[in-house]
Amino acid sequence: MSPDSTVHRFETEFFQPGRSAERVGRFFGVHYLIETGKVTDRRTLRFASIDELLADIDRIVEADKAGKLRRTGNWTAGQAFGHLAAWLNYAYEGYPINPPWFIRLLIRTRKKKYLHDGMAAGVRIPGSKDGTFATEALTTDEGAARLRQALARLKSGEPPKFDSPAFGKMPCDERVAINLRHAQLHFSFLHP
Repeated sequence: MSPDSTVHRFETEFFQPGRSAERVGRFFGVHYLIETGKVTDRRTLRFASIDELLADIDRIVEADKAGKLRRTGNWTAGQAFGHLAAWLNYAYEGYPINPPWFIRLLIRTRKKKYLHDGMAAGVRIPGSKDGTFATEALTTDEGAARLRQALARLKSGEPPKFDSPAFGKMPCDERVAINLRHAQLHFSFLHP
């Protein structure tokens, strides 16, 4: 069987949008990424506060420990937690990107939409290895600890040292809101 026919067989016989990442898994030793922008099996979330987000972290950690956590995206809970923690901390430690001015202008015109409606799944940052930054593998407990620490920093009202490369200077309530929307996106693929 040629590699091309193997890929075709996988895509036509085994891949179904919304299927669990664990069930898609590995096929003939090659890991296929789920196109997260096409996944329909996602949780509908709307975090109104950091405390609501912290409660969902606890639910996800408990489900993972009990072996009941289901994923419909590509990342483990630890990866999602670590990714969110890193992006929270970039405001204090420096961002890994500086988009061109025209991209910043375009994104800033959509700021209210992102703050209210959230972020779209499947979006990749051009020039980043994995489509975004901070995607290293972490255990669920490691990632949860990092995220809780980063959220405590945000909740304390500590002023950021760096403006958002996408949105510029943001008041604290908007910084909280954009991070809650970011968490909604990634947690929507985690089913406790």
